[in-house]
Amino acid sequence: MPRILAIDYGQKRTGIAVTDELQIIASGLTTIPSETVLAFLKDYFQKEEVIKVLIGEPKQMNGEPSQSAPMIEAFVLTFKTNFPDMQVVRVDERFTSKMAFQTMIDSGLKKKQRQNKALIDEISATIMLRDYLSRKMF
Repeated sequence: MPRILAIDYGQKRTGIAVTDELQIIASGLTTIPSETVLAFLKDYFQKEEVIKVLIGEPKQMNGEPSQSAPMIEAFVLTFKTNFPDMQVVRVDERFTSKMAFQTMIDSGLKKKQRQNKALIDEISATIMLRDYLSRKMF
């Protein structure tokens, strides 16, 4: 069965998470500089079968698009141009960074380790993917 991949796209860094082949477990894959994301994905898609890509949709508390929405919309258009056959699902990414930080605290990471913003981005993508999988199961 093909994998599902989640992207937490940011101005500087992009966190990426992926499912196992049975689409049961969400795991952090990596965090990469955002300017390299398309090249990374092209290489990854050649090596692994991916059926669907989740891309975070940044919203404010009231449901309106956040300040970063135009940047992410531009990325989504570029992604669809480069990978026209890939199914794209937009998912709400509100609170994922806060949840990622709390996950780091709960797992016992020291303060210096919790300052690793790349790890926060990767965990955020994993949270988006895990939440999507839990909704898909029901």
